[in-house]
Amino acid sequence: MNRSELIFLYDIKDNNPNGDPLDSNKPRIDEETGINLVTDVRLKRTIRDYLYDYKNEEIFVREIRDEEGNVQDGKTRALDFLNEKIEEDKKRKEIISNFISGNLKIEKKEFSIIKENIAKNVIKNSIDTRLFGATIPVEVPKSRTKDGKKEISGSITFTGPVQFNMGKSLHKVSIKRIKGSGAFASGEDKENKTFREEYILPYSLIGFYGVINEHAAVATNLDVNDINLMIEAIWNGTKNLISRSKVGQVPRMLLKVNYKEKSFHIGDLLMDIKLETELADEEAIRGLEDFSLNIDMLIKSLNKHKSKIESIEYIVEEKVSFKLNGSIVKLEDAFAELSPKLLEIEG
Repeated sequence: MNRSELIFLYDIKDNNPNGDPLDSNKPRIDEETGINLVTDVRLKRTIRDYLYDYKNEEIFVREIRDEEGNVQDGKTRALDFLNEKIEEDKKRKEIISNFISGNLKIEKKEFSIIKENIAKNVIKNSIDTRLFGATIPVEVPKSRTKDGKKEISGSITFTGPVQFNMGKSLHKVSIKRIKGSGAFASGEDKENKTFREEYILPYSLIGFYGVINEHAAVATNLDVNDINLMIEAIWNGTKNLISRSKVGQVPRMLLKVNYKEKSFHIGDLLMDIKLETELADEEAIRGLEDFSLNIDMLIKSLNKHKSKIESIEYIVEEKVSFKLNGSIVKLEDAFAELSPKLLEIEG
């Protein structure tokens, strides 16, 4: 596996792609530029949810509640992955088995075995850790330690091979405040209904840029099948965001540039795509019909490094207009000299 770069474009109409809980859940906006921002955490959540809900893949970072409705913390989640069955060494297996059953109070030397076991099992079983890495807290309460005086704790860190920058709209956006009435009265024995207020974007075309690092992939055992599942999750996961605040999001383009050489990539290819519109104000954009995407610099950058590119894979929504050298073109024609391949995505 060598390095790859990713560009993902999607849009949203009359909704909120990523609210800021510290600012009345308003869409995130760069106040100086008017650009809509979407965190990489939001995209990773989309990927995780699709892989868990639709592909039956185990996910380390997910909400799990106990019988009382309390959300499981990271330390408890880590212990979910403790499993003596993956151990070949009889002594290690016995230590873990006895700890799981509650028949062993541990010291630091046993704690290191428990930590190593969790690390191996998390990597083996959770695809999101193989993709994005994780910092996993591990703690044994003092009631389960040999001296019984204080807990033994530590952490496991995996650097994620797949990293995304903050998503940004390719144009300035306008934010709208919407007011409406709720379905219920404002209180017992009251006739007036509650009122709600929310903030939306009439339109935003959002771009994410990412890199798949082949060196970090070795440490997390990331393989080609994991990457293919992630690509599917980016595209189909975005289409399946049908919550009230996310419905209306549509994937528009996904580009994957695969390199021949290790430790090489062009860098920040998303900056080479420029949105062009004939509207007097970018904030007035309301759909794909209002703009085209100039890919002059993108094609120039890719052609300049053609000898180092193994292949280009892409999927694009037909309604998107691309402009090259002043003319509207199909993306497959623009990539013709670069041996493009269609990304095969199920669904």
